Amino acid sequence: MQSGSEQLNVPAKAPGGTGLRGRSVTRFLRLGRTGRALATLLVTGLCTSYILWKIDLRETLHVLANADLVYFACAAVIMTLAVLPMAWRWQRLLEARGVSDSFGWLTRTYFVSYAAGQVLPTSLGGDAARIYSGSRRHPGEGSAFAGSVLLERALGGAATLTLAALGFALAVGHYNVGPYLWIEALFIVATILGALVLFSRSARRLLATFVPILRRARLEKPLRTAYEGLHAYRQHGRLLAGAFVLTLVVQAVRISAIWFVGKAVGVDLSLRPYYVMGPMLFLVMLVPFTINGVAVREAFFVSFLGRLGVDPDAAFATGFLFFLLAAVVSIPGALILAREGVTNARMTRNRMLQQGDPKAPAKPQS
Repeated sequence: MQSGSEQLNVPAKAPGGTGLRGRSVTRFLRLGRTGRALATLLVTGLCTSYILWKIDLRETLHVLANADLVYFACAAVIMTLAVLPMAWRWQRLLEARGVSDSFGWLTRTYFVSYAAGQVLPTSLGGDAARIYSGSRRHPGEGSAFAGSVLLERALGGAATLTLAALGFALAVGHYNVGPYLWIEALFIVATILGALVLFSRSARRLLATFVPILRRARLEKPLRTAYEGLHAYRQHGRLLAGAFVLTLVVQAVRISAIWFVGKAVGVDLSLRPYYVMGPMLFLVMLVPFTINGVAVREAFFVSFLGRLGVDPDAAFATGFLFFLLAAVVSIPGALILAREGVTNARMTRNRMLQQGDPKAPAKPQS
C-alpha cells in the first residue's frame, strides 16, 4: 500500500531533512498568526480613530463620572444570574451525550470561561476554555464537550437572530437603522443555511470533498470532532427545542442589561430599539480580529445609538460601561482561579514535603 506522500507524488523529505508537508503547514500557520495580528491592529486602529473623531473625551469622562451606579448594579445582577440557566442547559446537553457532571462544577467553569474571555480573542475564547476544562476532567469525552459547547453557541446564534427578526419587525418604520436591519436579515439566512449543513445527512457527502484539504492543513481531526459532536444532537429534537426556548428567554433578559447601562449614563430610549441593537452587538462581539472586542464594541455603540439621536459621548459611555459589565461578571471566575491556584500550590508543597524533596518551597510566614 502506498504512503500518503507517494500517492500525492511528493517526496516525503526535503533535501534538508524536513518534511515538505510539515514545512508548508508551519509556514501557513505562521502566516496566519501574522495576518491575524495585522488584521487586529487594523480593525482596532480604524475603530479607535472613528471613536476619537466622534466623541469629546472630556465630555465623555464627565458622563462616566456621573453614571447612575444603581442602574449599573441592576445590569450586573442580570448578567451574573443569567449564568445559572446556561449552566443547567449545558448539563442537559452533556447528559444527552452520556456525560454527567454536577451543576456546581459546570457553573464554576462558566464563570472561569468569562474570566478567560477577558484576555482571549472574542467571546469564543471562553468557549475554548470550557472545552479544554471539560476534556481534562472527562478524558475521552472531548467530542461531547466540543459538541455541547458549539451547540450552545449555535443555539445562542439562532436565538439572537430570532430576536433580530423581532427587532426587525419592531424597527421598520420607527427607527433609522436600515443598514443594520439588512445585515441582520443576511445573518438570519446564513444561520438557516448553516443549520442545514450541520444537521442534514445529505450534506455529509458535500463536506467530505473538503477532507483531503483539511487533512493536509492538519485541521481535519479537530473539525471532525466538532462536527460529529454537533451532528449527534440531531436525534434529540425535544431537547434542542427546549434548549432553544431557554436560550431565547436568557438572551432577551440579557438585552435588558444593555438598556440598564444605557439608562446609567442618561440614554433616554425605550427597551424596543435595544432588541434591534442587542442581536447585532452579540454578533459584533464574535469578530475574530480584536482582543475581547476592544474599540469595535464601543464604535458599534457610537454608530448604532448615534442613528437614534443619542449623543456620541453618551453612546460611547454606554459601550464602555458594557465592557465594565463583562469585567464585573468575570470577577467570580478570576476569584475561583486564584483560590484554586493557592490550593494547588499548597497541595504541591505538602506532597513535596512528604516525599522529602529539598526543593519544596518554604511555608509562608503568617
